[in-house]
Amino acid sequence: MAMELSDSDLIAAALKGDHGSYETLIRKYQPRIFATARRYARRPDEVEDIVQEIFTKAWQKLASFRGEAPFEHWLMRLAVRTCYDFLRAHQRNREANMSDIGLDELDWLEKWDGGAFEAAEQSSAARELVHSVLEQLTPAARLVITLLEIEDRSVKEIAQLTGWSAPLVKVRAFRARAEMRKVLEKMSRTK
Repeated sequence: MAMELSDSDLIAAALKGDHGSYETLIRKYQPRIFATARRYARRPDEVEDIVQEIFTKAWQKLASFRGEAPFEHWLMRLAVRTCYDFLRAHQRNREANMSDIGLDELDWLEKWDGGAFEAAEQSSAARELVHSVLEQLTPAARLVITLLEIEDRSVKEIAQLTGWSAPLVKVRAFRARAEMRKVLEKMSRTK
């Protein structure tokens, strides 16, 4: 029966103390929240911590949901902000040593630098290289690059998700791309 209820009905029931209704919302949105968290954390335990924190915050703030936009939008905004908080809290010197970068990534970087590689070779190593580069970015840069380039969101969507103004999103995107270039140049010089 609970699966047939709308998000609004489930929220209303949860606010009245029906924990099963909130669990139904969690099951419904858990895959999307996990996918989002995986973009910001690499280790499974960190991903699980982020997801747990998102759903805990959602429960604590559920009464503030006004229903002006779909619940999913509200939850995703909360998820993105929680992921950003995670990045800021866990920002440490993320400079990767060359020993942290695998041989496949180094090989890919060398071929990329020389402009000679085949599509079949690049997929896995390129993904790892992108992840390695993202880990070295500041939290704001990593967030904006992930949302803009990986999730393919518009500046307006990013502004809504993060609470930043559209001009600030553009400035942070510009700075993030410059930061990425520096990281890549440093990696190619060190190889």
